[in-house]
Amino acid sequence: MDIKEYFARISYQGSYDKLDLDTLTGIFQHHIRSVPFENLSIHCGERVELDLEPVYHKIVKKNRGGWCMENNHLLSWALKTLGYDITLLGSKVYVPEYDAYADEIDHLLLKVVLDGKSYIVDGGFGMAYQLWQPMELISGKDQPQTPGTFRFLEENGIWYLEKVKRKQYVPNQSVSTSHNVEKEVCRRVYLFTLQPRDIEEFRPRNLHLQTAPDSLFVTKSICSLQTTDGIRALVGWKLTEMKYNYKDNMDLVEIRILADEEIEKTLKEKFNITLDKKFVPINTSRLSLF
Repeated sequence: MDIKEYFARISYQGSYDKLDLDTLTGIFQHHIRSVPFENLSIHCGERVELDLEPVYHKIVKKNRGGWCMENNHLLSWALKTLGYDITLLGSKVYVPEYDAYADEIDHLLLKVVLDGKSYIVDGGFGMAYQLWQPMELISGKDQPQTPGTFRFLEENGIWYLEKVKRKQYVPNQSVSTSHNVEKEVCRRVYLFTLQPRDIEEFRPRNLHLQTAPDSLFVTKSICSLQTTDGIRALVGWKLTEMKYNYKDNMDLVEIRILADEEIEKTLKEKFNITLDKKFVPINTSRLSLF
């Protein structure tokens, strides 16, 4: 880990001599605003790898993004290099269309212990359910953030993350997707335990998610990036830009369908991504990401 090169990649210019919550939050926020959550490799004929060397090369050297197992693995390496107490955890993501959690662990997140308190740091969920701040590991406490109010609920050693959503204002309703966005007030995000995990435990799922025909990441090409006031996301040909708390506890959602010839330029201008291989967008799954 070349920590200065990593900081240059995420445009972090703050101090890092103190291992405190402010420093952790600053590094975390620069990461999620600089490194997209994306699965474009799958749709460019590339493999998603978990070893730190290829992950570092892809995200730091090549200016790409990655999904949870890449983003959080890299972030854990950077934070460990600085001296933070980091533990890898595994979670099962909630799938609203099936009203169920995944059968197996399919998401990597981090636990950070600071001054005797435990925090969840997750820089690799993306879209509108991406945390913007480390969350203290306390059950039943609302923790308001810019994207909405998050909270943990613990039951018999299982922790559940959920997000209270705002209403959404979508000016261009004709290309809006959501069948249930207006009705959905609270979204379950994932469940997890505090059992420490090793990156090796994620290898089978990492392979499955990029090869199984019914995998969300095979049926949707996704690239999302947090901004200073919301998010932007390219899913297939659909570009969505969301501004949080635009007015009256309401998020502004602007949607545009791109032509094929606009994709490459949009990836460069909106996400700072240039791909080496030909990218083939896809969006055949009905699963909602918002």
